[in-house]
Amino acid sequence: MHGNEVDLWLSAGVTVPPPWSGTCCPHCGAYRVTSFPRGYLARHPELVPGPDPEPGPVLAAAVPEPGRVSAPRTHLPGRLLIALGVPLALFVGYELYANAVAMAHHH
Repeated sequence: MHGNEVDLWLSAGVTVPPPWSGTCCPHCGAYRVTSFPRGYLARHPELVPGPDPEPGPVLAAAVPEPGRVSAPRTHLPGRLLIALGVPLALFVGYELYANAVAMAHHH
């Protein structure tokens, strides 16, 4: 009871690390984990999380009116390409036009 308890994991008579010896929680994947000595949480119940709250009521999804069809939505990458592509195309087009005019009026 003075911190001298040790668990040894053996495989074919050879000492090996425990099945979970990483720095993340195998249940939820969190990287900020704390390990406690055996029996520590039994002596400190304030550290044990309470039960999970009951889930709330499930709301029904909105049903569209009969005869109405929703328009298909444009995906974000398409909108992003339009938002970036149109100004870029206008800029490149203007530069090409300006260079063509400059070459035609070159003295």
